[in-house]
Amino acid sequence: MPELPEVETIRSALENGGREGSAIIGLRVDYAELLWQRTLAVPDEAAFLTRIHGQVVCRVQRRAKYLDICLEPDHLLMHLRMSGDVRVEPHSAAQQKHDRLVIWFEGGQKLVFNDPRKFGRVWFVQDPDEVLLGLGPEPLAESFTTELFFARLRKHNRRLKPLLMDQAFLAGMGNIYTDEALFKAKLHPLTIASTLSVEEAEDLRIAIVTVLLEGVRRNGASIDWVYRGGSFQNVFQVYGRGGEFCNICGTPIARIVVGQRGTHFCPQCQPLKLPEN
Repeated sequence: MPELPEVETIRSALENGGREGSAIIGLRVDYAELLWQRTLAVPDEAAFLTRIHGQVVCRVQRRAKYLDICLEPDHLLMHLRMSGDVRVEPHSAAQQKHDRLVIWFEGGQKLVFNDPRKFGRVWFVQDPDEVLLGLGPEPLAESFTTELFFARLRKHNRRLKPLLMDQAFLAGMGNIYTDEALFKAKLHPLTIASTLSVEEAEDLRIAIVTVLLEGVRRNGASIDWVYRGGSFQNVFQVYGRGGEFCNICGTPIARIVVGQRGTHFCPQCQPLKLPEN
């Protein structure tokens, strides 16, 4: 599943060009094709096709794992879920097997939402808060301070791994970057959030920001057939390395299941501390 750095890479490409595609800023929509009806969450297909005609792309934003293509006056929100991707290509490019939505622009370009597993969703709304309200803090925002993070951690008696992946607690984190951040902070994934000291919360906040920024710098991680072009997978410390040796201490990386998600950590570098009586 694309996480914050992968979605940010796509956002940047749509706004500035890249990933073998052109920027879409300033392009005017000629028409749209909905190839899989369930891809569109709201509104109904007829209203969508009518309203989007003639609108111009003014900017592309990201909130958590959502792309927000800002038109005038509406917003086209996309969540890639498990297998979604977005590409920009000429009108002449052939339709691909798993294309679900095509936005045809004047001037010869089109935006294609491709989603093999059909879990991705698109919303066409006037106010993006209709979809985004309820998301937690943005970890790359200046407002994501240690004070804020520590206060939120103290309210939860949940284990760190599933809590950090809860989009209402912290926006944009997924399996890859959570495992990598916990390793960098030397915290066991089963640690109870409320037991962290302010120093540990600070270390974890810095680790989260660091791994996300490195992921963005490397254009995300390319670990399967869905998302291509990133290189963060080349510097994984724990994710997907079960049974391999830790780069720091040489201990074999462990794999457990936490909250139904495969979880990787180093038992030596990330010991599970027993709660104090």
